[in-house]
Amino acid sequence: MLMMQLNDGTHIPAVGFGVFLIPNDGETYEAVLNALKAGYRHIDTAAAYMNESDVGKAVRDSGIPREEIFITSKLWIQDYGYEAATKAIQTSLHNLNMDYIDLYLLHQPYSDVLGAWKALEEAKADGFIKSIGISNMTPKFYNEFVPQFATKPSVNQVEFNPYFQQQALRETMKADGVKIAAWAPLGQGNEALFKEEVLVQLAEKYHKNVGQVILRFEIQEGIIPLPKSVTPSRIEGNIDIFDFELSEAEMDAIRTLDKGKGNHDPEAPGVGDYLLENYKIHE
Repeated sequence: MLMMQLNDGTHIPAVGFGVFLIPNDGETYEAVLNALKAGYRHIDTAAAYMNESDVGKAVRDSGIPREEIFITSKLWIQDYGYEAATKAIQTSLHNLNMDYIDLYLLHQPYSDVLGAWKALEEAKADGFIKSIGISNMTPKFYNEFVPQFATKPSVNQVEFNPYFQQQALRETMKADGVKIAAWAPLGQGNEALFKEEVLVQLAEKYHKNVGQVILRFEIQEGIIPLPKSVTPSRIEGNIDIFDFELSEAEMDAIRTLDKGKGNHDPEAPGVGDYLLENYKIHE
């Protein structure tokens, strides 16, 4: 597995396996086991996904040493603020049944971000978290909060795919060396994206499918894609992207697909209040 180095010196697998919306009823367990068998060594979960325990059980039952598997989880906004976040980090560790989490993110850029970030910094200093980061931060949110952080984030997990290549955000974070991890790296199955002529032609040329071409493009851009599937063949296919390489001309052709806009706008009025009111992970 190709590894990328974060700005704190930690190395992260170039591709991760996402478990968003997979139930914690054994389905996540099976999906993670299949992913680990296929060669993934990075699993991306979150407190708000409500499936940390299935992820942890699959990691333990995989037979793969814990230190060879990179685990990302995230703090939900219901637990922002220093004291609540400090407690929630321990809850994630308990749910995962792990001594440490490789990467822990602020899931959303709302509420008491600064208090929550302080808790992440302390948990990192105490060895409970190896790397810390953010999620869904646009350039506006990044410039509002990150200059107030004592520690720079290592990762910003945001929507990213050929239709939304986050050029402004990448430029904003460049000086800090912050990596982008991509949710919706395949455009959430957007049919138009999968029919783009340049992608179809490249898939034919390299004897790959369009999704594999997209994921290859992303890792060559320095992005960490987090594809999700519960279908074993797709789980295996999404990581079978290390036996070909796109030329710079082919990369440029895919770059022209950028529309500069995604499906989710974190800056839309009321988003933070809506999430806080409608997505409660505990009483």
